[in-house]
Amino acid sequence: MRKKYKGILYIVISAFCFALMNMFVHMAGDLPSVQKSFFRNFVAAIFACILLVRDGSSFRCRKESLKYLVFRAVFGTVGILCNFYAVDHLVLADASMLNKMSPFFAVLFSFVILKERVTLPQALIVTGAFLGSLFVVKPTFANMDLIPSLLGLAGGIFAGAAYTMVRKLGMMGVKGPFIVFFFSAFSCLVTLPWLVFDYHSMSIAQLMILLLAGLSAAGGQFSITAAYCYAPAKEISVYDYSQIIFSAGLGFLVFGQIPDGLSWLGYGIICTMAVVMFVYNRERENGNT
Repeated sequence: MRKKYKGILYIVISAFCFALMNMFVHMAGDLPSVQKSFFRNFVAAIFACILLVRDGSSFRCRKESLKYLVFRAVFGTVGILCNFYAVDHLVLADASMLNKMSPFFAVLFSFVILKERVTLPQALIVTGAFLGSLFVVKPTFANMDLIPSLLGLAGGIFAGAAYTMVRKLGMMGVKGPFIVFFFSAFSCLVTLPWLVFDYHSMSIAQLMILLLAGLSAAGGQFSITAAYCYAPAKEISVYDYSQIIFSAGLGFLVFGQIPDGLSWLGYGIICTMAVVMFVYNRERENGNT
C-alpha cells in the first residue's frame, strides 16, 4: 500500500509538472512551436544524459530496438509540436484534455502495432472518449479555434502512438532514461535546422521561461517513470487526469481563462471514460490472476 501511495503521489506530481510546462509554453509568447519544442527537449536531454552517466549506462542500443526508438522519437516529436501549437492558441485546460486522449489512442495502436487484444468494452470506452473530445474540439466552420483544436487532438493521437512504442521498448528491456534521452536528443536534432534558419529573437525573460518549461517537462517525465515503478498502471493511471484540474486552475489564475460549457461537458465525458477504463482494466487483470 505504501508503494501504491508513492505511485499516486509521483503521478500527481507529474501531472502538475506537465501543467506547469504548458503554462510556461503559453507564457513564452509569440514564438514558433518548433523553437519552444527545442528548448523543452534540450533540457530533458541533459537531465537524461546525467542520469545515464551517473548510473554507468551505455549510450548504445540493440539493433532490434533502434526501429522502435526512432518511431517513438518521431511520433513524440510530432505530438509535442501539435500540443505546443494547441497550448498557444487554446484555453490551457482544453489543450491539456485533448492531449490526454493519448491513453485511449494507445489502446488502439496497441491493437494495430503490438497485436494486443482489444475487448468490446474497451472499444466502446475509446469511442465514448472520442465523442467527448468532440465537445472540446467543437468541429464547426464557425469555430475559430477549430484548427488548433484538431492539432491538439492530433497531438494526443501521436502521443498515444509514442506511448505504444515506449511499451514495446519496455517489453524489449530498454531502460526509461535511455528512451527519454534518445527521444529528446532526436527531437533537438530534427528541430535544430528550423531553429537556425527561422530563429525568432527572444528576450532574457522568454529564454528563462522556456528553460523553466524544459525543467517542468523533465520533472514530469521522470516523475511519471517513478510512479509506474512503484505501482502498476491499473492502480494509478487515472490520477494522471489531475493535470486537467491543475491546467484549469493555472489557466484561470495566470491568464484569466475560463473554459466554456461544452468544454466542461467534454471534460466530464472523457474523465468518466478514463475512470471506467481504469476500473474495467483493473477488474479484468484481477480476474486473470
